[in-house]
Amino acid sequence: MADAVKFSSGEKEIIERKLEVSSDSKSNKRDRFEFYEISRCVDVINRRDFQKIALQFPDMLLVDSAAVASMLERDTGKKVFVLADTSYGSCCVDEVAAEHVEADLIIHYGRACLSQTRRLPVLYVFGKWPVDVQSCMEQFQQMFPDPEVKVLVFCDVMYSHCMGELETSIQCLCLYSNVIFTKLTHGAFEDYAKDTTSDKAQKNCDDEKTEDNNQDLSQNSETGYYCKFGREFRLPENTELEEWSMFYIGSQSLCLTNLMMSYNKCQFYSYDPCTNIGRQETLNVNKALMKRYYMIQRAKDAQVVGIVVGTLGVADYLQIIERLKKMIKLAGKKSYLFVMGKLNVAKMANFMEVDAFVLVACPENSLIDSKEFFKPIVTPFEMELACLRTREWTGDYITDFRELLPGASGSVELEEDANDCNEVPDVSLITGHLRPAFRSPSDTAEPLSSSLVERNEETTLSTQNCITSAEFLASRSWKGLEQNLGETPVTKAVEGKEGIAAGYTDERGLEKNS
Repeated sequence: MADAVKFSSGEKEIIERKLEVSSDSKSNKRDRFEFYEISRCVDVINRRDFQKIALQFPDMLLVDSAAVASMLERDTGKKVFVLADTSYGSCCVDEVAAEHVEADLIIHYGRACLSQTRRLPVLYVFGKWPVDVQSCMEQFQQMFPDPEVKVLVFCDVMYSHCMGELETSIQCLCLYSNVIFTKLTHGAFEDYAKDTTSDKAQKNCDDEKTEDNNQDLSQNSETGYYCKFGREFRLPENTELEEWSMFYIGSQSLCLTNLMMSYNKCQFYSYDPCTNIGRQETLNVNKALMKRYYMIQRAKDAQVVGIVVGTLGVADYLQIIERLKKMIKLAGKKSYLFVMGKLNVAKMANFMEVDAFVLVACPENSLIDSKEFFKPIVTPFEMELACLRTREWTGDYITDFRELLPGASGSVELEEDANDCNEVPDVSLITGHLRPAFRSPSDTAEPLSSSLVERNEETTLSTQNCITSAEFLASRSWKGLEQNLGETPVTKAVEGKEGIAAGYTDERGLEKNS
């Protein structure tokens, strides 16, 4: 009889097992020095005389964190801290964790969403990931054989170091005359630190930079200027964005998904430096948009909405939370605020009384595929579509919540929307029933919560949504951890199981008997 397949093994074998670790070229001292741009980091720290520096690494680069911190401390003589874990996505700058150690500079390594921050200066070090420029050029020529084609070139931030070389190579071909390379707007800290003549001059420079970043949020099709996700470009006169194809350098990622959703009227092509393969993106953007439209309909039916805080570092997150509260109230819905760190199915399942959640996060972490969650999770833009009747679905999509704030190009005034709302019947596309009508509080002295709706089979809300949160909590069988001081009997501690999870002592005894 053939040997049976082993599903578990003894603890001795597991403990004594030796793992073969291959030598990676990035692990030696010289490559780390170049890959993490130690010279540039040291130069910035010394120029601005930063005293406490916080280093933020993604999980995949955390293995090099101690070595990088040691090199920076040795070359600068300053105190360096490594942020052990990020509260939310690793692409976002964790300003809160850095403030716990009173850091005056954050160095963010690896992939970044380039969301604007407010509290602390940030130096981005994306890492010099290898790119075969010659292979990229060959794939580019195969995908765009027509020299008159109009192409916008984007890249993942990890490959931004090769954009200059690639642009020079295309110019040397003298074939393409309509190729535009996008520029990163939040990745060049050298410009932020050039003027060191005085603290006052530096402060003025910082203020001007912040003002420019606020203006860069909007896009202006009349001037041909666009800026999204930390990438800006300007189109030539008499051209429309829909006429241009998009060429993306990088692997499949949330960054590419965001670009495709935002510029969904353009054809996308991509080149993956890891595999040296270029392809036309076949993702059905219309299908993805319709899936999000379904989520909007679910949010329209919701009577209790949970506002989930998914970032504490992206600028203006408090403003969008207040806007969501006001907007949800104008729509006749209840809202509750949740701060729970990184999301998972188990966490969200604890709040079954909530009909839908709206996630306030950076653009790359906003699009949650909530098919595994019990309740839908939408973006602030989708919640506006669900609550505001002046916001219409046109196919254009916004993932950066800052574009919804007053003064931005995608903003809608809540007061104007409230005045235009009337008791027009609204039929749910999910249930087929009439949704409850609501009045604007602007023209009535009565508060919104006192508005009455005639109860019938079409408009009756579930009892779960009508009762208060305190009443619902009292009716739940599980209400969280309770101390029960003086009620729990005191028992003598007993010895627990011995061994490891692969085979406890009593389980091995059962195996022998069987």
